[in-house]
Amino acid sequence: MSTETTSGPTMRYAAVTFDCPDPAELARFYAEVLGLPVVYSSDDFILLGQEGAAGLGFSRLPGYQRPTWPDPSREKRAHLDLGVDDLDAAQTRLLALGATEPPSQPEPDRWRVLLDPAGHPFCISTLV
Repeated sequence: MSTETTSGPTMRYAAVTFDCPDPAELARFYAEVLGLPVVYSSDDFILLGQEGAAGLGFSRLPGYQRPTWPDPSREKRAHLDLGVDDLDAAQTRLLALGATEPPSQPEPDRWRVLLDPAGHPFCISTLV
């Protein structure tokens, strides 16, 4: 058995990008939530981030359909987990910024599920 490895180009984690109907609206929401500046902007794509760190992107998708979580008819594909100090205070702030609360909360004492303005579920937890 050989222990040789194949060398290739160096790769690094650069960003996670969410499809959405309005990149500016979703970027505004997450910029407020995470305190991240816009590092690139066009009509169809906005990237939030900081120099040398992975970013968060938002890409316009014509015909975008919101996930219907917890209804599985249009599943979420991925979600963010955000660490917070106080669940109630964080939820209140996020709702004021434009998040919405879905009808189902699997374990509200441990974490809360919210929906961003484009309908993507994300979680807040004091455990992260």
